[in-house]
Amino acid sequence: MNLPFRISGKLSWLFGSFSFIGQHFKVIMALGFIAGLGRVIQLGGFGEVTSVTHIVLEVIIESARLLLFVYALGLANVKSGLSRIKHLFTQKPNRKLKWQAAKQNFKNNWLAFVFNCVGFSLIAAGFNYLIYLLAYETCLYLTLISHQILVSTASEWTILLFFKNLSVIPFTLVFEALFFLWITNTFHLNKPFLNQSL
Repeated sequence: MNLPFRISGKLSWLFGSFSFIGQHFKVIMALGFIAGLGRVIQLGGFGEVTSVTHIVLEVIIESARLLLFVYALGLANVKSGLSRIKHLFTQKPNRKLKWQAAKQNFKNNWLAFVFNCVGFSLIAAGFNYLIYLLAYETCLYLTLISHQILVSTASEWTILLFFKNLSVIPFTLVFEALFFLWITNTFHLNKPFLNQSL
């Protein structure tokens, strides 16, 4: 009878990722939109781009993704996220403690790790499938070209990668950031997530 509750407890890291995204949806979508739009331009969705522009766009795209990861790592605080990264690489005793905590936590919660990773993989696969359908099985691609939003030489990949940057990639970055916090015992996702100072 208590099985659903036990399983949901094992998936608290995954549920925590969704909760974080929901609470900070605008910021996460804004950073995803920057990366997605940059990728569309980079792929020639609006016309040919020079090699210099391609490089500049790559810097912008990766910067947006890095900022999103740091934002999640700091629990909606970029400064805290940067501080955690700095302490990990500059304070050897702190790094050793984090490593020991990670090993012990994984040993004690390996089943939760498996459940969360399987759940994440299934959800990510679902997102990817829906994006594939949107790009190849609907008239969105042809509509964007006919309305001259995309140039005629643009491929379906512009749509695929744009929506991936709005869904799968932000979800993955938040999931990975919260994994670091969970595995190092920085905070416990089995507690009510809304009370974790988000």
